[in-house]
Amino acid sequence: MFAEIITIGDEILIGQIVDTNSAFIGKELNKIGVSVYQITSVQDDREHILKALKTAAKNAQIVICTGGLGPTKDDITKHTFCEYFDDHLVQDTSVLQHVEELFAKYISTPISEVNRLQAMVPSKATILKNEFGTAPGMWIKENDTVFVSLPGVPFEMKGLMSNHVLPKIVEDFKRPHILHKTLVTYGKGESAVAEIIEDWENSLPDFVKLAYLPSLGKVRLRMTAKGTDKAILENAVASASEKLYALIGDIIYGTEDEETIEVSVGKLFTMKKMTLATAESCTGGKIAEQITSVPGASAFFKGSVVSYATETKQDVLHVPKAMIETHSVVSEEVAMAMAMNVRKLLKTDFAISTTGNAGPTKGDSDAEVGTVYIGIATPTTTYAKRFNMGNHRVRIVQKAVNKGLEMIQKEISKI
Repeated sequence: MFAEIITIGDEILIGQIVDTNSAFIGKELNKIGVSVYQITSVQDDREHILKALKTAAKNAQIVICTGGLGPTKDDITKHTFCEYFDDHLVQDTSVLQHVEELFAKYISTPISEVNRLQAMVPSKATILKNEFGTAPGMWIKENDTVFVSLPGVPFEMKGLMSNHVLPKIVEDFKRPHILHKTLVTYGKGESAVAEIIEDWENSLPDFVKLAYLPSLGKVRLRMTAKGTDKAILENAVASASEKLYALIGDIIYGTEDEETIEVSVGKLFTMKKMTLATAESCTGGKIAEQITSVPGASAFFKGSVVSYATETKQDVLHVPKAMIETHSVVSEEVAMAMAMNVRKLLKTDFAISTTGNAGPTKGDSDAEVGTVYIGIATPTTTYAKRFNMGNHRVRIVQKAVNKGLEMIQKEISKI
């Protein structure tokens, strides 16, 4: 069964905002067995919206639109819906009461007639109450297709999807089961992983598909099983996962929905009652940012020194000036000193350091753009490794972050 998503708004097409609504809707629909056939973004334009609705009705049983439901003149979705369904607007007393209550309780400015127009809805629509805003959701069924119109404000859309749209789809439609499992690997490229698991991939059942999703320093392997018997799907994916772990378990660091590498690292440090610090130069604090994005990181993460300038490496981390002059600020020796000294400074069991040249210029080092040294200090040893991360600044930094987390993951796993 298919759905189509239509996002309405010039602000999306000119890049003023990023369309996060479609990602959320697609993910939530997939959880209940509805596949997204197509996502379309259209202007705040009557003809463009009408054309998109007509096309979507040919492709899908469910069409979900977001945007264009505000009280101002450029919000034309309700009027266009009326034209498409040969309908007219009527005042819904429950929506009007809700709008008046919201203004009385939360909004200091007086309610205007423009705001009251939010209560004007197509007569054929089933109204979905928007607990978080004034624009209601609308559900219209024509022939065998359901059309849903939701406000574009993300938190309002999410509330309507979770509280009304998804439960109603579950109630009204018979759907297949769609099961995903994504294993995250670090340390090998897509082609290298594919070569190792080729026979395993060829042995997958017809109803289980594999997708390679490479990104900076990692490859996600997503298995998708689709069918009517949930137990068969679960058993097939579990069996395939077990065989995959036997092949490449040394580079699998968890499943995407359950555990990112920073979550995995945090669990290991917390379980082993060990502590961690970072000393970051070329990564600019992004390793610390990624670690602290996980709730509970304060149990093991003690802090970071972002020693971006050479002087900070010397003055705060006490990297010897002579070492920098002899080996360069981007070197194995400096990376080791940074890791060892931040570990001592913040009194931790482990430390990660980064020093490199992310470009576009060479800065205080003659190292080529893309050169990164990552240092690791443990209770028993300190070492650093050299990497060439390419020539794109953003990619260099994120690849260094991923590699640093991968390296510390391996070290804490040895304890």
